[in-house]
Amino acid sequence: MPLVSVTRLRVRLWRYLPAFFLHTFRVARQIRRQEGNLSFSLLNDARHTFWTLSVWRDEAAMRAFMNSDAHRQAMPHLLQWCEEASLVHWTQESEEPPVWAEAHRRLLRQGRLSKVNHASVAHTRFEIPPPRPRARTITISRV
Repeated sequence: MPLVSVTRLRVRLWRYLPAFFLHTFRVARQIRRQEGNLSFSLLNDARHTFWTLSVWRDEAAMRAFMNSDAHRQAMPHLLQWCEEASLVHWTQESEEPPVWAEAHRRLLRQGRLSKVNHASVAHTRFEIPPPRPRARTITISRV
């Protein structure tokens, strides 16, 4: 059964954005080549907030990606760079990626916070505004 993974990251200071973008580029390049990835979207939302939505053949494929060089190298930086970070995973029947509204709904109902060193008040309260899908979105799809 396909597995959906959604993340939301809010970079706390503009000075972290160049390094964040570099790592994001590397992760996106890796995901294009990753066995078992069915689709990937990156949404550049308001106020230094970024969403990812990926669909995987199964959990093993997603875990293999999480342990890949590009993803593994980026993750430790998020503790310092981000003031908000959350994620959710779920399985679904279809290989089609869900719409952003469904990703937001699942994040609020089933998601969890990731650890950050400088949490915003919104992070500690698990307040997550809906994504703006009309913002700049990059999509890579194999479906």
